[in-house]
Amino acid sequence: MTATLELSQRFYFDAAHRLIREIEAEGSRRIHGHTYHAEVAVRGVANPATGMVIDLGLIRLEVEKVRAMLDHHFLDDVAGLGIPTLENLCAFIEKNMRGFGMPVTRVSVWREALGDRCTWYANGP
Repeated sequence: MTATLELSQRFYFDAAHRLIREIEAEGSRRIHGHTYHAEVAVRGVANPATGMVIDLGLIRLEVEKVRAMLDHHFLDDVAGLGIPTLENLCAFIEKNMRGFGMPVTRVSVWREALGDRCTWYANGP
């Protein structure tokens, strides 16, 4: 029986944004920042020749490209992100990782200090 394996890479970025919302509206409308944490995952079967699903070094290279697009940026101005919600950050990270050729199956973005998290799944949880 062949096992399906999941590899993941975590990263963080610091960024500012504004958010128009009904609850906690006053603070959200002002420019404010967070330290965001993210994790991208790839699933597959290990290649018998290499023993790897994918080289983690390749994942790290692509993660760094996405991180550079977000770290120390005003998220409202990041092209292709849309409204800077956790949901849109997950979709943005997945879309860009896929654009770099990475077959991502899960993306999580969270703000540790607030306890908030969003997770995107390729085919459901």
